Amino acid sequence: MGKSLETKKLEILSILILLILPFWGISQYTDVINSNRPGLSVSAYAVGKNVLQLEMGIGYEQSDHTLLNTQSNILGSDVSLRYGLLFEQLEVNWEGTFQNESKTFANTGAETSFAKFSRNRLGLKYLVYDRYKSPERNKPNLYSWRKNNLFQLRNLIPSVSVYGGATFNLLDNPNYMGDPTVMYRFMVATQSRLTPRFVLISNIAYDRITSEFPEMSYLVSLSYAFRNPKWSTFVEHQGIQSDRYADVLLRGGVAHLLGEGLQVDVNMGASFKNTPSRIFISGGFSYRFDFHQDPPPAIEDQEAGENGGPIKKNAMKKKKKGDKKDKKNVGSGAEDIDLGPSKKQLRKLKKEEKKKKKGKKKKDEGVIEF
Repeated sequence: MGKSLETKKLEILSILILLILPFWGISQYTDVINSNRPGLSVSAYAVGKNVLQLEMGIGYEQSDHTLLNTQSNILGSDVSLRYGLLFEQLEVNWEGTFQNESKTFANTGAETSFAKFSRNRLGLKYLVYDRYKSPERNKPNLYSWRKNNLFQLRNLIPSVSVYGGATFNLLDNPNYMGDPTVMYRFMVATQSRLTPRFVLISNIAYDRITSEFPEMSYLVSLSYAFRNPKWSTFVEHQGIQSDRYADVLLRGGVAHLLGEGLQVDVNMGASFKNTPSRIFISGGFSYRFDFHQDPPPAIEDQEAGENGGPIKKNAMKKKKKGDKKDKKNVGSGAEDIDLGPSKKQLRKLKKEEKKKKKGKKKKDEGVIEF
C-alpha cells in the first residue's frame, strides 16, 4: 500500500527540520539597513530578529502590443513588508503590487481601464548557509592589499537561502483569469561578495505551481558601491517563462543611504520584445523599524573586563561634543559593503602584530622552568 498524505507530510517536515538544525546558530543582523530595493531580486539574508522593514515604491510603465495593436499606460505602487521572525535567519515577507491600467485599442479607438494586483505574495525565507559566518573569513589579509580588494575565484561561493510561500489571485485579475485564488511558490536565493565593492545576487523561482500555467523565472543582479559607500548602483537581468507569458527584462538604477535605517532609490528598465514592449521607471524608499536586541553573553563566556570592569576616574563626566559626533557617524556605510583596510592601515596593523609577537617572545624567555 502507498503512504498516506499525512505520512508524506510528516516525512517532508522531518527532512526540513534536519536540514535547518545544523544552521541554527548562524547570526546575520547588521547595523545598516538590508534592502531588496531598487531591483526585484531578493537578498539571501534576512533582516534580523525583531526587525520590521518597509520597502515601497511608485512606478509608471508604458506597454504596447504589436499583435493585439494595443497601447497601455500603467501607474502602480509596490509594497514589501519584511519581519525577522523567531531567530536571525528566518524572515516572513509580504509583497504586493497594485496597478491601475488604461488600455487603448488602436483598431477601434476603444478605451478601457481596470485595477489589479499584479503581484500578491506571502512567504517565509530561511538562510541555510552563510558564507561569512566564520570570523576568519572576515579578517583582512595583513600582507596583501590585492587579496583584500581584487576578485578571487573563491568569492563566487555564495550564501544560500530558500523561500516557500503562496501567490494570491485577487480582484479578478484579467491577466490571470481562471487561476485559483491560492497558488504555491518556491525560490532559491544566492548572494556572493565578489569584491568589497561588487555583490552578485541570483534568484530562481517556480511560481503559480498549482495553476494551469505555472511560471519559471530567474533574476541575476550585480550591485556596485562607489567610493562613498552611501551611493550604490546596480544592473539586473530577469527572465520569465510560462505558457501564458514569457519575457526577458533588463533594469538598472541607483540607491542612496540617508541613514542607518533609511534608503532611497530610483530605477528604470525595458523588455527585449514587442509582444508586448515594456518601458518602466520607478522610485521608492526603504525604512527599518529596529527592535533587535543582542542577548547578553553568559558570564562563563565573557573575558576579563568585558562585564563592566573597574570604574574609571572620569567615568561620570559628560562626554564632549566631538565624541558624540564620532559616535553618530559610526555605521554610516552601505549594507554588504566592506571596503577593508587601506595600504597605510595594513602597514600599521603589521607593525602592531610584530610588536605583540616580540612582547610575547620576551615574556616567554623570562619564564623560569623548574
